[in-house]
Amino acid sequence: MTIKNLFHLAILAGATGLAACGDAGPAETAPKAPVNIIPMPARLTEQADSFRLDKQTVLVAVAEADKQAAALFNEYFKSLSGYELKMQDSGARNAIIFKSMPASEKGLPETYHLKVSADQVTVSGDDAAGTFYGMQTLIQLLPVQKAQAFWLPGVDIFDQPRFAYRGLHLDVGRHMFPVEFIKKYIDLMAMHKLNTFHWHLTEDQGWRIEIKKYPKLQEVASRRKESMVGHYNDQQFDGKPYGGFYTQEQIREVVKYAESRHVTVLPEIEMPGHSLAALAAYPELGCTGGPYEVGTKWGVLDDVYCAGNDSVYMFLQDVLDEVMMLFPGKYIHIGGDESPKVRWEKCPKCQQRIKELGLKDEHALQSYFIQRMEKYLNSKGRQIIGWDEILEGGLAPNATVMSWRGTEGGIAAAKQHHDVIMTPGNYVYFDHYQSQGKNEPVAIGGFTPVSEVYAYEPVPQELSKEESQYIKGAQANVWTEYIKNSEHVEYMVYPRAIALAEVLWSPAEKKNYDNFLDRLKTHLPRLEMKGVNYAKHVFEVRGQVESDQKGGVQVKLDSKLDGGVITYTTDSTAPTAQSTRYSGPVAVQQTGAIRAAVFQGDKQYGNEFQQAFTLHKAVGKNVTLAKPPHQSYNPGSAFALVNGIAGVKEFNDNQWSGFNGSNFEAVVDLGIDSVEITEIAIGTLGNPDQWIYLPKEVDFLLSADGKNFKSADKLKEIDVKQKGIRKLSVRPEKAKARYVKIIARNAGTIPKGAAGEGNPAWLFVDEIYVK
Repeated sequence: MTIKNLFHLAILAGATGLAACGDAGPAETAPKAPVNIIPMPARLTEQADSFRLDKQTVLVAVAEADKQAAALFNEYFKSLSGYELKMQDSGARNAIIFKSMPASEKGLPETYHLKVSADQVTVSGDDAAGTFYGMQTLIQLLPVQKAQAFWLPGVDIFDQPRFAYRGLHLDVGRHMFPVEFIKKYIDLMAMHKLNTFHWHLTEDQGWRIEIKKYPKLQEVASRRKESMVGHYNDQQFDGKPYGGFYTQEQIREVVKYAESRHVTVLPEIEMPGHSLAALAAYPELGCTGGPYEVGTKWGVLDDVYCAGNDSVYMFLQDVLDEVMMLFPGKYIHIGGDESPKVRWEKCPKCQQRIKELGLKDEHALQSYFIQRMEKYLNSKGRQIIGWDEILEGGLAPNATVMSWRGTEGGIAAAKQHHDVIMTPGNYVYFDHYQSQGKNEPVAIGGFTPVSEVYAYEPVPQELSKEESQYIKGAQANVWTEYIKNSEHVEYMVYPRAIALAEVLWSPAEKKNYDNFLDRLKTHLPRLEMKGVNYAKHVFEVRGQVESDQKGGVQVKLDSKLDGGVITYTTDSTAPTAQSTRYSGPVAVQQTGAIRAAVFQGDKQYGNEFQQAFTLHKAVGKNVTLAKPPHQSYNPGSAFALVNGIAGVKEFNDNQWSGFNGSNFEAVVDLGIDSVEITEIAIGTLGNPDQWIYLPKEVDFLLSADGKNFKSADKLKEIDVKQKGIRKLSVRPEKAKARYVKIIARNAGTIPKGAAGEGNPAWLFVDEIYVK
C-alpha cells in the first residue's frame, strides 16, 4: 500500500492547504484547510480570503528570471490541470505576479514575500532566487490530485533561509548516474530549497569528468575491471568491467540546468588522496611509478599523488583550469581527506621536499600540498573547500572546511575564523541505514533515521556567538559504494533530505518533529508525482527499549501512521493483524524476540519491528561509565549496555558505544547483595577496515560495596585484528558480589599499512553479560 493511497482521502479533503474545484464553473465557497509547507516558512499568517485559480488566471512577469520562475510554475500547473496559464507582462486582477527587486535594490539573498488574496497572488523576491523559492512554496499550495480549477488558501508569508549554504552531495566515482537523473536530483533539491549540489567527480575507483588535455583520464582512469558485491567484509567481486564519464558538454548542460533552478554545482577533484584512478592513467604522478590499477576495492588506499613531484602540481593545475571553465561558482572542492602517508614516508622526492621546506612531518607536507593548490586557485579568483583533514599540519589561509568526522573539525576551523560547512557522519551521511528492519539493502553501516536528521543542530554549542557566524550551513553526503542505481539513490536520500532542508532553512525555534511529520504526510504524494522511489520507513512501527524503573526492561511501540493499529507477539512469531493489540509498554520476560507491526485493516505498513533479547542478571540494572562514548557512536544512555540486546555487525542499530582512542570502563550494580556469579562477558566488535578494533586487554573485577574491587579474571593478548562480533568472557570460581566492573583497553594507534593508519583505533562495546 502506498502513501498516496493511505492519505488520499485526507488530501481530497484539503489537507494540502488547497482544494480542487473539479471544473471551471461558477465560483464555490472556498473550503478551509490547513496550510502545510516544507520547509516551514519563517513567518506564515493565514488570511480569510482565498484565490480561485482557473483558466482565466494569468501569470505576470517582466524580468527574464521572473519569467523563468513563472514558466516553471506553469509547467507544474499543467501537469495538474491539463492546460497552461497565459503569461503576460502586466495585469493585476485574477493574476499571479512574479516580481524580483531590481539589482540596485536587492535586499536579503533568497528572501521572498508570498501573499494570496481574493483577487491576486504576489510572489516578491528580494532577488531572483527569492522569487524562485516563493514559486516553490506556491507550488506546495497546489494539490496532488488533478482538476480544472483550484482554491488557493489566503496566506501572507515572509520567508528567508537560516543558512546560506544548504547542500546535497552525490558521489559518482564509485557508481555514476545518467545526466537525466542528475537533473532530477537537482530538481528535487530546488523543490526543497537546497541550493548547492556537491558533485564528487573523481575517486580511486573511477575518474568521471572529461579533461581534454589528458585523454587517458577518459580512456583508462574512468574504467575499472570489476566491482565489489555485498559488503566490503565479504570481499566478493562481480568480475564485470565498469566505467564511464561525463563529457564537458554534459557538464555544461547540468550546470546550466542547475543555474536555472538557483542551485550552485560544486565540483570535487580529489587530492592528494583518493587518486588511484588518475595514477593508473599517468603512473609518473605516483611515488612508486606504478604500475597502478583503477581501484576495485572500496575504502582508503595507500597510493596517492607524489607531493615531492612538481609535475603533479602542473597536472592538477591543468585539470583545474578545465574544471574552472566548466563550473563558474566561487568554490572548488579539492578533497584532502583520507590521504595515507605510507608512500610519502618512503619516497625520496617527498622526503627531499620535507627537508627543503623545513617541514615537521608528512602531515605538514599535506598542508603544503593543499596550500599550494589553494594559492593557484586563489590566483584565478576561486576559493577552496576541503574535508576537515585539511586542518592537519596547518590550515590553508582562505579555505572553507567541511567537517565530516564529527563536529570537532568544524569547531576548530570556526575558532580560527574559517568558514565551515557541517557534514557530521552520524547526522547527515545518507549512505547509513535508515531503518532497523531486516530487509534493508546493504549499506556501509551506522543508523541515521529521519528523526535523527531532523534533530540535527548545525551550530555547535562550543562556539561563541561571533564564532557561530562562521558556520555557513550543512550538507548531506551520499557515498555510493553500495548504491548502484538511481532508484537506490532516491531510496537513501528521501525523505531524509526533506528533514535536512527544514533544518537548514527554517528558524531553529520552529522545529517540531511531530508537526514536521504531519506536513510530511501531505508532502510525500508530491514525491510520488515526480516518480521518486522514496523510503517509507518514517511511518512504520518503532520500538523504544527502556528501563521499567524496577530493574527490568520494557518496550514501547509507536507509529505515526494515521489510523494504524499496532499488534505484537512475544514468542518470536511474526505478528498479524489479529495478534495482540498494543495498549502499553510490553515487558521483556524471557529470552527471545518481541515482534510488532502496524496495520490498516489486514495490510501491513512498512518494516516489522523485531528485537531479540537475552535475559541475564545485569539486564535492566543500573550501570555507570567512567567516560561517555564518542558523540558519533553514543546510544544516548549507558542503559544500552544492560538492555539485553546484542548489537549487529553492521553497527546500524544504535546499540554500540564507541570509544575513539580511549578505554571503556563500566560498573554494574546488580541491586542484590552477594549474587553468585558464574560468568561475566562483554560484547565487542572487530572491523579493522572501518578502524574498529577489539580491546587488547579486558579486566573483570567484583565488589561487595562498589568501592573496593578485586580481580575476578583478566583476558590478555587479545588478537585485536579479529573481525566480527566477539563475546569476551571469563568464568570466575565461587564468586559472589553486588557490583561488577569491566575495563576494556583500547588497541591504541592503528598500525602502518592498515586502513586509517596513524589514527586512534575505535573500541565498540554493546552489552555487559552477567550470569
